[in-house]
Amino acid sequence: MLRLAAASLAGTAIEFYDFFVYGTAAALVLGPLFFPTFSPLAGTLAAFGTFGVGFVARPLGSVLFGHIGDRHGRRPVLVASLLLTGTATVAVGCVPTYDTIGTAAPVLLLVLRFLQGLGLGGEWGGAVLLTAEHAPAGRRGLWSSFPQIGPSLGFVLANGVMLALSAGLSDAQFAAWGWRVPFWAAGVLAAAGLWLRSSLVESPRFLEMREHARVPLAEVVRDHWRLVLLTAGGLAVGYAVFYAVTTWALAYGVEQLGVSRTVMLACIMSAVVVKGSLTPLVAVLGDRYGRRPLCLAGCAATALWMFPMIALLSTGEPLLMFLGFVVALIAFVTMFAVIAAYLPELYEPRVRCTGAAVGYNLGGVLGGALTPIVATAVANGERVPWGVAAYLTGIALLSLGCFALLPETLSMRRLAVAPAAD
Repeated sequence: MLRLAAASLAGTAIEFYDFFVYGTAAALVLGPLFFPTFSPLAGTLAAFGTFGVGFVARPLGSVLFGHIGDRHGRRPVLVASLLLTGTATVAVGCVPTYDTIGTAAPVLLLVLRFLQGLGLGGEWGGAVLLTAEHAPAGRRGLWSSFPQIGPSLGFVLANGVMLALSAGLSDAQFAAWGWRVPFWAAGVLAAAGLWLRSSLVESPRFLEMREHARVPLAEVVRDHWRLVLLTAGGLAVGYAVFYAVTTWALAYGVEQLGVSRTVMLACIMSAVVVKGSLTPLVAVLGDRYGRRPLCLAGCAATALWMFPMIALLSTGEPLLMFLGFVVALIAFVTMFAVIAAYLPELYEPRVRCTGAAVGYNLGGVLGGALTPIVATAVANGERVPWGVAAYLTGIALLSLGCFALLPETLSMRRLAVAPAAD
């Protein structure tokens, strides 16, 4: 289990590194380089628009790779998704800017971002299911939390590279070539991840199944549509909070508050480190007290904290901003630490890879794709962007209602049996 969990963690860290490094670049540099004819605000919105395309692609990746996972096994998904995401990320670092090839530059950026999202849409379902379906029932939450640590590691790694380059290069050097280095590094990381995953064995639950779904998506839509919508709505707040902190707040702090890139990245990275460190602990609580109560608590805490977080961010003071970010991400991890065990338990085995991944990534469209764009537009010209706080609070209340309608799964002792959620 330790070897399997470590390989899943490493793979998700690498894939989320690829995904996050684009978000940081969009917040800091892609607007002027690829949308120079726009105003600064419009350029940032356009860059966040290409960022959001990755989230739109993720449910499509869930359908594509979920079909493979439910028909042919979880293990092939891990290899194919990592290869696709890594290749697309390296290619982003090679795209010429608008000044060199004109409108073809943002178009290429858009296509490659779509491919990144397609790969990541398959990654989560494969990594989580392979771990969850190997894990003993009483420790499923703990072992399944390892892939959930991957996003934190990927974020810290991506932003650590950006932070080092931002601090060590002049603004001209960073804009000319420095921002490309983290994308090129993705090739080395992808090769390492493929090597780690080459020795993984297939899920025992998949091998035990006597019959596999012929068209998993059709079964999910027909039999589990309500479950998909509720899980997507429940997870939306986690995505919204995470990307409000890690992407929108970064751009807002640098462009509107005049805080240096280095300070903003350091505050955000420190909060993400705390979040990642707490993930296994929260997962253990989920094994003991249930997944749903923690999800409800996380939503409620988020709803109560968004206005204080925005007030602390608006001060521009590093310690106060860090406090606002870290409490928000603790509320976030209260939900997302247990999701890797919760979602697979909600779906029957024959459509689990498709159903769990589609619900998870649809939540990303609702919360992750729109949040940086909406928050940037709402916050324009406001010293204290209370509209952003109201937007995030509204999403938290929506997610709270969705989780309230989902069943608890703690009493399940085997993943081979799914509750009658629908």
